[in-house]
Amino acid sequence: MNPGVLYATLAYIAWGLFPLYFHHLASVAPLEVVMHRTLWSALFLLCVLTVLRRWSWLRAVAGQPRVLAAFALSATLLTLNWLTYVWAVHNQHLLDASLGYFILPLVNVAIGFFILHERPRRGQWLAVAVATSGVLWLAVQAGHPPWIALMLALSFGGYGLLRKVGSLGALEGLSLETLLLAPFALAVLAWLSWQGHSAFVQWDAATMGWLLFGGPMTAIPLLLFAAGARRITLTTMGILQYISPSLQFAIGVWLFHEPFASARFVGFVLIWLALVIYSVEGWLVSRMRS
Repeated sequence: MNPGVLYATLAYIAWGLFPLYFHHLASVAPLEVVMHRTLWSALFLLCVLTVLRRWSWLRAVAGQPRVLAAFALSATLLTLNWLTYVWAVHNQHLLDASLGYFILPLVNVAIGFFILHERPRRGQWLAVAVATSGVLWLAVQAGHPPWIALMLALSFGGYGLLRKVGSLGALEGLSLETLLLAPFALAVLAWLSWQGHSAFVQWDAATMGWLLFGGPMTAIPLLLFAAGARRITLTTMGILQYISPSLQFAIGVWLFHEPFASARFVGFVLIWLALVIYSVEGWLVSRMRS
């Protein structure tokens, strides 16, 4: 097996299994979970940077306010994405969360067209149209737009856009984002502790262990993803990325037993069909160019 395929597959499997991790933290408020995840990620990444001796970029970035502002915005979008996702898992909306990551590739096509002025191919437009039909069907069935899915897809799509045009790699970028968020995370955790609602105050060794594990759990899949992305094509990455929402969907239906009406299934089928069109079209174009 190509090592890149292995690295990327492991990253997507880890992301797909995240609901099991957050399920263990159901007694902790989503905001506190995200703040712990941010703080311990920052600490873990500081250790990684120290071991690798990769600090020179930080001095260069410190004198560039526009770069810092861009990464502050990407950090905000990432926090919004994390908070929405944790809230969805805690409130039995994992199927809606998986839907968000199913439509994310198609949101990226739209972002590329409207913001980066890219020219999607006809097959990509067809995939977007079919997926839009699926989202509209789900909105009609629910009586409102699928806000959780759209929030996750749009926030991570915006985050991906900022990281695409950013000047830092995966490790350095995530390190800067968590360092920018760490003071805010510390302030929130201190306030929650003062109010008597923090996991620090209501000390439980198992819960604290799971919270501390959030640091490496966040960083390691990203590092695997970065290692895989350097070794395989974007088309292969695009196909592998469906591992995560597929696992989330399976966990939501068969482990968490979330309700899934047959009428909603039609919307999911349309979106899955769009993903098939998108993947096959990308694979055919890749074969023609090789």
